[in-house]
Amino acid sequence: MIVRLLLVAALVALLAGCGSSGHQAAPAPPKPTPKPKPAPSSKGPHGKLKVTILDGDRRVRVRGARVRLAGKSERTDRHGDTEFKAPRRRLDVFVSARGYSPTSVRLNFRHRKWQTIRIYQPDLQWPVYGATKARTQAPTDIRLRPPFRLIWSRGLGQLIEFPAVVWNGFAYIGNQRGTIHAISMRSGKVAWQHDTPGAPRMASSPAVDGEEVVYHTMAGHVYVLNRLNGHLKWSYNAGSAIESSPLVVHGIDYFGTAGGQIYALDLLRHKLRWSRSLGAKITSSAAIEHGRLFIGDYAGRLWALSPATGATRWIGTVNGKIYGTPAVAHGRVFVPSSTGNSLTAFTTSGRYLWRDTAGYYVYSSPAVAHGVVCFGSYDGWFYGASAASGRILWRIPTGGPISGAAVIVAGIAYVGSFSHRIIGVGVRSGRRVLTFPHGDYVPVSGNGMRLLLNGFSRIYAVEPRRSHRRRLAR
Repeated sequence: MIVRLLLVAALVALLAGCGSSGHQAAPAPPKPTPKPKPAPSSKGPHGKLKVTILDGDRRVRVRGARVRLAGKSERTDRHGDTEFKAPRRRLDVFVSARGYSPTSVRLNFRHRKWQTIRIYQPDLQWPVYGATKARTQAPTDIRLRPPFRLIWSRGLGQLIEFPAVVWNGFAYIGNQRGTIHAISMRSGKVAWQHDTPGAPRMASSPAVDGEEVVYHTMAGHVYVLNRLNGHLKWSYNAGSAIESSPLVVHGIDYFGTAGGQIYALDLLRHKLRWSRSLGAKITSSAAIEHGRLFIGDYAGRLWALSPATGATRWIGTVNGKIYGTPAVAHGRVFVPSSTGNSLTAFTTSGRYLWRDTAGYYVYSSPAVAHGVVCFGSYDGWFYGASAASGRILWRIPTGGPISGAAVIVAGIAYVGSFSHRIIGVGVRSGRRVLTFPHGDYVPVSGNGMRLLLNGFSRIYAVEPRRSHRRRLAR
């Protein structure tokens, strides 16, 4: 019994020694770390997003524009603003407004809740050589007049024989070596540059068709570029030099070649709609009006064709080669003749009206507005004639031969000459109101914000002086 008690006591002592032999008691198990709260999702709503709609040319806010984003639609207020309760992330925004081209952009609202979108009026753009598909060289809605102030200039490295076209805030222009530039009308910065393979000579303006830029070269190629980045989309070989500037109507590019062919190239299907031989060299660009396509050739013939099939509607003749481009306005067609030293007028149905003769070649394509047709001659004189009768209303000396087209903007007729300057005169009065110290060929293009004056290898962006802009606004 005593032995058993001793064994029990020894066992108790042993267990007590194990629990107090210098070791600390085991720590309590740690509390579990709380899971971090998830960061707010960028897809969740974060208050209101604000969108302002601005006229990209006139630089005024657009009231009543329809703005759609994140499945919601609102109209802008009188300040051009609208607000949405929507996720702060990248969103596609669609804008439409009366008189403006529909616009779709993707905007990043993650770091900025207030975004501005510029939209543009088609009537304030200059998408083709000659400003309109009738090649009048006279946009009807651009109201910019001298006196001007210079905003920026940009050198293009080579001769500029034909002017820029302008669409939605960018000018697209080629130089003699076939390099196409996209230039911001606001800053003058080059957005992109496209170098034509082989650097062939280029003697025409490009054209804008939707999201594409189309241009022609003296190597006989048609090139179609992505308007946003200048990447080549596709090309077509016409086999003969092209001096016609593109005329794109309903996705069809109409142009003539040195081989005497006229083409209707379907830009959507990448194939010819039709072509035919006119039998003589063509440098003229095509004009379309009243359902007829007009183009001249070196045999001195003005062709009126069906745009749909190329079938002949009528043929008129002038007294020499037709180098320049006919202009169509108010039921009349005005046709320059280089070797005929003349400008001839027909009705759009083919009846001869009148002819004015200058002292030397008339390479210059005419401009028509306000009942006056303006043209230049190698004799160095700039002429203004009655569009109805052909009576010469005024003529102004320029100091050098005139090769490029005349242009009329807001009642001012412009012309460049080999005296290396541009002059502007009142289209009705013939009174000189502008002398610009740079110029050679076609003088002017632009948009509702600024005009582009063309020097030998540099373009100059100008706009009316502020006091004059205020008078125009009133």
